[in-house]
Amino acid sequence: MNLSSLSSQLNMSIQELRLQAREKGFYISEKANKIDNLLAKKILDALAQPSSKAQAAAPVTTKAKIKLPNFIKVRDFADTLKLPVTAVIKVLIRNGVMATINEEIDFETASIVAQDLGFEVETEAETGKTEFGLGFLQEVLSSEKEENLKPRPPIVTIMGHVDHGKTTLLDTIRKTKVAEGESGGITQHIGAYKVKKNGKVVTFLDTPGHEAFTEMRARGANVTDMIILVVAADDGVRPQTLEVINRAKFTNTPMIVAINKIDKPEANVMKAKQELAGHGVLTEEWGGKTIAVEISAKQGIGIDNLLEMILLTAELENFRANPNGKTVGTIIESKVTHGKGSTATAIIQNGCLKVGDVIVAGAAFGRVRSLDDEGGRKLKEAGPSTPVQISGFSEVPQAGDILQSVETIDEARHLALAAKKKNQTHRLSANAGIQADVENKTLNLVIKTDVAGSLEAITQSIAKLKNDEVKINILNEGVGEVNESDVLMGSNSKATVIAFRTKVNPKALALAKQKQVTVDSYDVIYELIEDVTNAVIKMFTPELEKVTTGKAEILAIFRTEKGQMIIGGKVTDGQIKKSNQLGIIRDGVEVGRGEILELQQNKSAAKSVPQGNEFGVKIKTSVKLKEGDILESFEENIKKKTL
Repeated sequence: MNLSSLSSQLNMSIQELRLQAREKGFYISEKANKIDNLLAKKILDALAQPSSKAQAAAPVTTKAKIKLPNFIKVRDFADTLKLPVTAVIKVLIRNGVMATINEEIDFETASIVAQDLGFEVETEAETGKTEFGLGFLQEVLSSEKEENLKPRPPIVTIMGHVDHGKTTLLDTIRKTKVAEGESGGITQHIGAYKVKKNGKVVTFLDTPGHEAFTEMRARGANVTDMIILVVAADDGVRPQTLEVINRAKFTNTPMIVAINKIDKPEANVMKAKQELAGHGVLTEEWGGKTIAVEISAKQGIGIDNLLEMILLTAELENFRANPNGKTVGTIIESKVTHGKGSTATAIIQNGCLKVGDVIVAGAAFGRVRSLDDEGGRKLKEAGPSTPVQISGFSEVPQAGDILQSVETIDEARHLALAAKKKNQTHRLSANAGIQADVENKTLNLVIKTDVAGSLEAITQSIAKLKNDEVKINILNEGVGEVNESDVLMGSNSKATVIAFRTKVNPKALALAKQKQVTVDSYDVIYELIEDVTNAVIKMFTPELEKVTTGKAEILAIFRTEKGQMIIGGKVTDGQIKKSNQLGIIRDGVEVGRGEILELQQNKSAAKSVPQGNEFGVKIKTSVKLKEGDILESFEENIKKKTL
């Protein structure tokens, strides 16, 4: 910070500032025109006299309440507090924030300053505004009147361990049962499709399984009504089988077990059921309530029975929606499509989406230009549990974004802008990024989330990053806002505190700044995991990768000097590059290395000599070269490590 700026904030000359700072125990060099922000804050705290207006703004008994948005300009913030902008900027500087009158600050920063000035702060969202996204969908569904609710098709996801037959089962159902009796079938992949059985419909999510399921649920969008857990009869319960069981329990999602590969000689259905029982999944044969269906996805055995059990479970669960109510759904896939622009596949979960409707999903908005089903057929409308590809978005929405129709394009634009700002909030509040103990190759984390499902998804994803070189420790985890004890734990153990879709208590944020603890806020699980992954990779020991570019045979020795030799040779493979190092190979063994000082081809200087050409080269080396030796031209690059 400039001394002139600091002196003007304190209403004194630079000379007086130096003198008073020295009296308070601070040293400022006589030649210095700038000092670091931390020292400036300490000097400001020590020398600043609180303004009478600021003192007046802090009542002794009752604190004035104010409401603040996620972002606010400093000028507007001062107006809200009914204080001069200079008074607000002074407190911002004391808290280490250098912001001008027209710059925006986030809610956490504004709330700390407001509390310093004696105000009680709450977010606008806490005062009755429903946040569009997390919980919004359930709120819409629960607000529908009982008499308006109609049965809707179940939305089913097939999950299970790798190679247990999930994809084969999806393909078999798709080929034999999709839109039974209709022409066309599936002509394009839109992430979901409908199946007809006994005149009733089932919607299958055709997603990449576990990752898509985790990502959408962590974003507050659990679309699945029912899980089909595929267990191979010849392999039994495996790690990913247990993941699915745990997820079904966390989300209270009904589950049907499909015991697959019963046609194989080594199949042991009873053993598979016994292993499931050992993990708390009791099938009806074992006195439990879980339906188990024996199938062979490859041979098409038991598929009809499985579909009947899905319809029976759906009838018992009584899945319903109001086709005439507010239109809401969830984005399950999105992409840019040639000729259509930004498109997305959504599952409609309430109401009826029509061509021409104004829509918004996260930061994307627009007007529905077209609706396509999995058969590529144009639809005029899509009701509850219908998967549909939508075109007309201003940009590509994210998987897990909640889709809704609104009255006007202005309203849609406003909601999309609010979603963008909210997304900015968590990225801005994560100033330093996830910090690790590089010296000890340890990453310590404290994780707080909005709900238990998010926490489970995050911890499982982080568990996949564990490796032999870097230790990842989750020191504490829980549901709820980040508080002061979380920050203290982060301070004591050099840990990063992660807030996923949850708030950071203003006092905790102030303590984090004081203790220099990193608090990272996230709304999207893959961004969090990406940052954790990068933090882990940065701690890996750099590894040099040798890349051979060419080989040459020494044909003649022209001159030998101390530590240098001039030789003639011919490139037998690739190319010899002047910038590269040389390996000297004799009888198939590397006997030393050399450095190219000069490289010539046809008596002219060259940067490289390609295969089949002769050359002369001056080499710096300690090895006495011989005719017939092989020169290996190579470069060493730092190998990019991955997990």
